[in-house]
Amino acid sequence: MTITKPKPKSTQTADSFISGAPDAEVKPRGVKKGNKQQISLTIAPTLLVKIDELAAELGQSRAAVINMAIYRAVEHGLTIDGLRKA
Repeated sequence: MTITKPKPKSTQTADSFISGAPDAEVKPRGVKKGNKQQISLTIAPTLLVKIDELAAELGQSRAAVINMAIYRAVEHGLTIDGLRKA
């Protein structure tokens, strides 16, 4: 009679068990408001003054200007220190 090693238990079974737990769901941080997700953002005071001035010129809110800037960076690319990320 030969002695055989037991087969290691599949980690896939353990992973599927853990991911099936009710508290396993990763919940987004912040508060959901309509179709948007509220976040916390820290901005330097001097930059905030410039954002407020631009918002006043455009007749938009501060949040609208920040949203537009982020949208443009994500959709049209961003250049930082000469490196362009599209």
